[in-house]
Amino acid sequence: MSRFADELQPPKVLMFDWHGTLVDTSDAMFSAMEEMLPQLEELGLVERLLPEEKCMTADDARLVRYIRVYRKLHPRILAERRVSRTDIFNAIFGDDRDARLIAHEAYNHCYRKYFGQVKPFQQGVYEYLMACKRLGIRLAVSTNRNREFLDTEIQTVDGGRWRDLFDVTVCADDVVHYKPDPEVMLKALEKLRLPADETAWYVGDSYVDMITAARAGIIRIFYNGACWEQDRVESWFSFRDKPHAILDSFEDLMTQLGDTAHSDQPAFRARVDAVRPPAYPPPTPPAPRIEADWHPAVAKLIRPSVILFDWHATLVDTLDAMYHAVDDMLPEFHELDLMDRMVMPEDSKTPEDARLVAYVREFAALHPKVKADRKISRTDIFEVLFGEDQEAKQIAHQAFNRHYRTHFGTVKPFEPKVREMLAALRRHDIQVGLITNRDREFFEQELAAVEGTGWAHLFDTHVCGDDTPLRKPHPDQLLRAAANLGYPPDPSVWYVGDSTTDIIAAKRACMTAVFFNGAQWDLPWLNKIFPGTHKHPDKPDVVVNDFSELWALVLACEIGPAG
Repeated sequence: MSRFADELQPPKVLMFDWHGTLVDTSDAMFSAMEEMLPQLEELGLVERLLPEEKCMTADDARLVRYIRVYRKLHPRILAERRVSRTDIFNAIFGDDRDARLIAHEAYNHCYRKYFGQVKPFQQGVYEYLMACKRLGIRLAVSTNRNREFLDTEIQTVDGGRWRDLFDVTVCADDVVHYKPDPEVMLKALEKLRLPADETAWYVGDSYVDMITAARAGIIRIFYNGACWEQDRVESWFSFRDKPHAILDSFEDLMTQLGDTAHSDQPAFRARVDAVRPPAYPPPTPPAPRIEADWHPAVAKLIRPSVILFDWHATLVDTLDAMYHAVDDMLPEFHELDLMDRMVMPEDSKTPEDARLVAYVREFAALHPKVKADRKISRTDIFEVLFGEDQEAKQIAHQAFNRHYRTHFGTVKPFEPKVREMLAALRRHDIQVGLITNRDREFFEQELAAVEGTGWAHLFDTHVCGDDTPLRKPHPDQLLRAAANLGYPPDPSVWYVGDSTTDIIAAKRACMTAVFFNGAQWDLPWLNKIFPGTHKHPDKPDVVVNDFSELWALVLACEIGPAG
């Protein structure tokens, strides 16, 4: 998708972004991000996340929601490995410069454990940079990386060959503000005694890089090493800040330089073709993440007369309180005589379940990865640990409740406009109910507290964990809800939940099982947790990734499949 610019002035200086342009430090960067994001609560940054309605794109809004709930990066970002921490912080904090600064400082603290894992972003970068030097073009790096990291990475990358490549480097801690403030670019030009004009080119791989260069008043060259689709790249920019050129590789950079040297006046010390290295291949696109696709199931579903919803991690986010309570109660497993009642790891459904059981057996605590992922409910945890031992699960739930009393109270809609979606369902003559393994003493307070005014008026019925003898995955709660509404349990009753426990309960109740994939599992993982085997036969009838998909699904069933 390379797009070369016409009539650009030959550059006196090429300034480069570092990560994602010249080098790949993704392993270190994402390791540091995954360590830093769980600290958002103690850093006071959760409440400073940008409201979703103020996000620039729908992808940014989903990222904000995901980080708010799970305190980690969206799986698609981890799979694609295309965006930088600067882009992430700008997307989730917007113009809140102080919040971004706190986040950058916390990131740097984590990055110290990982930096040094650096390699050229694409094959031949060094050879192309040397060709630019032979043309008489000065080279600079302007980066949000701190000096302690950049200097070490320059010394080590590519066997140390890059040590003398750059005429000047400017880092985030050399200036007052991070990009998108143009200070890192302007200071580099100041050190080189060059003007901020069309003879200064900035080559970067991100939206933030182009915005920063526009604010600096210099030429913007977008390096598409991440292999974004052309329409997506062009959708990011307005007329004022769009790139002057979009390049897929450093080979394209040489072509663009050659296009500027067409006048009678020599533009460089040598001809571009005379110093140009043999062509190196461009970067390869990342492997696509295999998304769960709900569309093929539309024609197989019956229009819902009743939709029942799970509470936690479906309609609302109460993850902080839940994990605090689980942390507090697991050390009591010894005195509760629950250690010996756990399933044997070899009887677990998945290797991940087996590792969870083994870890709790040894340490009486959740595995750090489980807490970092924040994708599994206490009900699912107890199902993994105790299988069909109902008595053990009841003891565990009671211990959980005792600790949950000290933590519960903070409850937020899982997504914006959940209230509006629930009200719209009722306007479509669909009865709406709520099923939760939460005990009534907690649930009723959370129901009354959410969004300040409560949601009690949005539901025709609700059934809690202590309203029936057995909790999910047994179908008792779902059957009780249908009976409360005077409706038979059949596929026209949909149950929407985020866990394997929810799906098992729905299938056992003979209802339509809708898996709410708020955790954004990919298709291979969904196939792993819903294997459809003789031992674990229950699979969702449909998967939705957010409530806009659920709403579209309901409307599609109203219209009915095409004849």
